[in-house]
Amino acid sequence: MRLSSLLALLRPVLPLILGLSLGCSLSLLRVSWIQGEGEDPCVEAVGDPGGPQNPDSGHRLDQSDEDFKPRIVPYYRDPNKPYKKVLRTRYIQTELGSRERLLVAVLTSRATLSTLAVAVNRTVAHHFPRLLYFTGQRGARAPAGMQVVSHGDERPAWLMSETLRHLHTHFGADYDWFFIMQDDTYVQAPRLAALAGHLSINQDLYLGRAEEFIGAGEQARYCHGGFGYFLSRSLLLRLRPHLDSCRGDILSARPDEWLGRCLIDSLGIGCVSQHQGQQYRSFELAKNRDPEKEGSSAFLRAFTVHPVSEGTLMYRLHKRFSALELEWAYSEIEQLQAQIRNLTVLTPEGEAGLSWPIGLPAPFTPHSRFEVLGWDYFTEQHTFSCADGAPKCPLQGANRADVGDAVETALEQLNRRYQPRLRFQKQRLLNGYRRFDPARGMEYTLDLLLEAVTQRGHRRALVRRVSLLRPLSRVEILPMPYVTEATRVQLVLPLPVAEAAVAPAFLEAFAASVLEPREHVLLTLLLVYGPQDGGRGAPDPFLGVKAAAAELERRYPGARLAWLAVRAEAPSQVRLMDVVSKKHPVDTLFFLTTVWTRPGPEVLNRCRMNAISGWQAFFPVHFQEFNPALSPQRSPPGPPGAGPDPPSPPGSDPSRGAPVGGRFDRQASAEGCFYNADYLAARARLAGELAGQEEEEALEGLEVMDVFLRFSGLHLFRAVEPGLVQKFSLRDCSPRLSEELYHRCRLSNLEGLGGRAQLAMALFEQEQANST
Repeated sequence: MRLSSLLALLRPVLPLILGLSLGCSLSLLRVSWIQGEGEDPCVEAVGDPGGPQNPDSGHRLDQSDEDFKPRIVPYYRDPNKPYKKVLRTRYIQTELGSRERLLVAVLTSRATLSTLAVAVNRTVAHHFPRLLYFTGQRGARAPAGMQVVSHGDERPAWLMSETLRHLHTHFGADYDWFFIMQDDTYVQAPRLAALAGHLSINQDLYLGRAEEFIGAGEQARYCHGGFGYFLSRSLLLRLRPHLDSCRGDILSARPDEWLGRCLIDSLGIGCVSQHQGQQYRSFELAKNRDPEKEGSSAFLRAFTVHPVSEGTLMYRLHKRFSALELEWAYSEIEQLQAQIRNLTVLTPEGEAGLSWPIGLPAPFTPHSRFEVLGWDYFTEQHTFSCADGAPKCPLQGANRADVGDAVETALEQLNRRYQPRLRFQKQRLLNGYRRFDPARGMEYTLDLLLEAVTQRGHRRALVRRVSLLRPLSRVEILPMPYVTEATRVQLVLPLPVAEAAVAPAFLEAFAASVLEPREHVLLTLLLVYGPQDGGRGAPDPFLGVKAAAAELERRYPGARLAWLAVRAEAPSQVRLMDVVSKKHPVDTLFFLTTVWTRPGPEVLNRCRMNAISGWQAFFPVHFQEFNPALSPQRSPPGPPGAGPDPPSPPGSDPSRGAPVGGRFDRQASAEGCFYNADYLAARARLAGELAGQEEEEALEGLEVMDVFLRFSGLHLFRAVEPGLVQKFSLRDCSPRLSEELYHRCRLSNLEGLGGRAQLAMALFEQEQANST
């Protein structure tokens, strides 16, 4: 009885017990099998290849590839050897050893350099990373925007030999393929670049339109120079030692034949028209043949066309091939859109998930009211979204051209859709809306008043709303001048008497963030005395500042803190900068700062990278803390379900237990990074345009940023800088400033008092206190 009751209790767990027992038994059995196989085969695979215990190491390594484990070798530096700093290359491309794909060399002459060569440059130069022109002799001036290399001799063999020598010497290590052509050849650049991208770079290849030598066998072929040809980098490297002997032994009136004989005689390599399934297609254009009427398959698929007798014919060929490429692109887009439309039916969303236009990303979906993209309203004459905050301003410049193009495109698409039944004529634009979607591009919604004309001549006014999209095209990297983080920065601190008490705190922060880590930075203190300050018998208001500067020079040997004394009744930022600019070389990088700013290493590096001599000036937007009297803890809590709190601003102070509120002060422009040469050029232009009393009045009401904005052709870069955090302070708004600058100064002080919630809570508490 007891046994049966015990079995009844254990019956539900019997499968579990049996499974555990069986698993343990199989595990023990597998361990015994592994131990019986001997040593780990991976040990033999990584042993000495020549040792007796590894006679077939290569075979065993392939078999045990899955069990191979890498071994980490720790870095060790001999302490007895002097330490040498590793010099990094200027570009990471050089350090990685990567090369550009294609270099194009054009053989031209003095007679055709300014005609055919210019036509080649205008049609294909923007498609290739490097385009060179080689000539025997050239005129006094080379065409603008063209890199011309003159060899000094017009002999064909000499010109070809020196061209190959120049390519090997200067570009042999930078490019994988070299395409050599004549200036009477039209090149379909996109197709040629695509062909180079499909060819393997590790083979000796001489690819072009193969022609037979007169009286030679079929295997001895050269590439016709009129249709262009490819030379691989490896072939150019092998050919270089034989150029001198070929120039002395081979006589030929044509440079392409000379090169073909040199390659065959020295390396045994002839020209081929097909390689790895890629066919080199060319077309010989008949004399007086109109490119617009040419429709053969050989012409439509050609990479190069030869001969081109004049520059106008080159442009006509380019127009014809550009139209063909555009038609093929539109046809391919339509095919892709049809495929997307067919596949969308099979998705869970069905046709409802199909975005417009087909193939482009769907419109951005905001997750909160702060992410909603606003629409800008405009008419044909005015826009109601102005940069200066005005409610209405004239529609002009690029904006007017953009709106006109959108209206013309809408009318063209309507006529294309409804013709020949209806023909539309625009009367006027009633309403226009546009917005920029970062995922799609510029979206337009237009209300057009149209006049519809039927085939019988009946006319009727219609109002139609159309939607258009100008999609984002391919993103390209803008070329920028090279800058380095090793440039020395000259900090300039204008210090009026009212801010002298705060200067020691700035100097201590400067010592901790700049002098301690030995940043490549110098500091100049510009001490601004008033008319009655520091006179005979009066105490020096900057005595404490000078003592603090001397103390830093004593604590940090080698550091030098210069100071300049200026006496002015109402100094302007431009006048103070004039004084400092005369004391430094033209290549000095200035960082104009304030006593409330704390520039650190990251801020200084961004100053070096964003201020580019002769190109760009950088004026960062600092983060301004709110008035500490309006404590962040007094802000009203968010409504239920409002989500988590936003991240702390750059002015967060964890030691206080709560983030310090603030904002990026767009109204202030006291900080700036620029080169002295750029400032002197802008200052000279200001003096040239404004003279006498007008200049004096302008200097009183201008800041340095306004000088660059109005009197310089440089790019002016404004961006928020999280590293520049300023404590709360009220700026001294001088009445001598211009109306715009005075308004900006007052607005900066008012906006810096606190956030909307903090100000509302302060007013609420004040009203409660007054009511009681």
